[in-house]
Amino acid sequence: MIYVDADACPVKAEVEQVATRHKVLVKLVCNGGIRPSANPLVELVVVEAGPDIADMWIADRAGPGDVVITTDIPLAAKAVEAGAMVLKPNGEPLTQVNIGNALATRDLMYDLRAADPFRQGGGKGFSKVDRSRFLNALDQALRR
Repeated sequence: MIYVDADACPVKAEVEQVATRHKVLVKLVCNGGIRPSANPLVELVVVEAGPDIADMWIADRAGPGDVVITTDIPLAAKAVEAGAMVLKPNGEPLTQVNIGNALATRDLMYDLRAADPFRQGGGKGFSKVDRSRFLNALDQALRR
């Protein structure tokens, strides 16, 4: 099973493409506003609105043999702890080895933003290279 934290996921079409090739079920989990797919392997799960409701839904279900697609680091940590494989939309895996650093970096950036409310900027934009890296990473994950 592939679980997608779908509200802001830039690779939903790519997930569907790779999942279809491997005949793997996909659950796109969101608060709404996403069109259902006609693909019988893809299910749209709409959860109630609220902070982290979709994340909690995924965390309660993901486990060994599953793949979780998310940029949400706390969700990724829960999924890794449950034994799921986690990929960010740029193809970067989050694992037992690197999830601690990812959580620490997230917390540090939160503290820096809180200390300086005028701090501007964000991450780099999503590129074709990121999309290609994701396709390869998901394909490899499903082959395992």
